[in-house]
Amino acid sequence: MVQIREISVTDAESVATLSTQLGYQSNIRQTSARIKHINNSNENCAFVALIDNKVVGWIHGFYTLRVESDAFVEIGGLIVDENYRNLKIGKQLIENVNIWAKKHEVKKIKVRCNVKRTESHRFYKQIGFKENKQQIAFEMGLIFLVSDRNS
Repeated sequence: MVQIREISVTDAESVATLSTQLGYQSNIRQTSARIKHINNSNENCAFVALIDNKVVGWIHGFYTLRVESDAFVEIGGLIVDENYRNLKIGKQLIENVNIWAKKHEVKKIKVRCNVKRTESHRFYKQIGFKENKQQIAFEMGLIFLVSDRNS
C-alpha cells in the first residue's frame, strides 16, 4: 500500500538517489538543504510516496505569480522509482499537490516536461493534463560586478 506524506529532511538520501533517475546529480547535503528551504516556504510543497517505509517517489510544487496571467501552481519535479511505475503513485502525488494548490486558491496546475521524456508526456495526458505550448528554455549564470561585491 502506498503512503503519501510531506517530505522531510530525513528523506534527503532517497530523494537524491531518485533524482539521479531524472538525470540530476545531487548529494545528500544539497538535497537536505533544499528540502529545509522548501519546508520553510509557504509557496512550496513537497511530498514523498512510500511503500513499506521506502521512499519510491517524490513531487515538488510551487506557487507561481505572473504579471500576464493568473497565479498557478507548477510542478517543479516528479519522479517515481522506475521499479514502482504504473502503480498510480505519480497520480497520487499530483493529487496531494492539487489539494495544496486549492488552499492557494489557484485554478490551474502546470508542468513542464523535457521533450525527450515521451513516457512522461503520455502519463500527464492520461491523467488529464493538456499540452498548451512548446517552448525553448534558456538559462544564464549570474554575473557579479565588482560594485555588487562591495555592497
